[in-house]
Amino acid sequence: RTFPKKGQTCVVHYTALFHPIVTFTGMLQNGKKFDSSRDRNKPFKFRIGKQEVIKGFEEGAAQMSLGQRAKLTCTPDVAYGATGHPGVIPPNATLIFDVELLNLE
Repeated sequence: RTFPKKGQTCVVHYTALFHPIVTFTGMLQNGKKFDSSRDRNKPFKFRIGKQEVIKGFEEGAAQMSLGQRAKLTCTPDVAYGATGHPGVIPPNATLIFDVELLNLE
């Protein structure tokens, strides 16, 4: 099995969802898709160790072997934290990524 090394470029397909949560009123908010390289039919590339993606995504991808598909759950401390990403990611959001490691460059 081949794993990414620091400095290598990971080529992945992913689908990003908000983690389903129960609100203070007890209503379940289903996980909503907010981004997907699969929908664009264009793989996403990032380099390990260069902080080009959120910490949880990089840490999870670094443990994947070439060709593997995995679900990465990124809590706010390894995602966008209390700030979020205005207009896209609310503060303190837990994110779920369905990631497939397609290639290493």
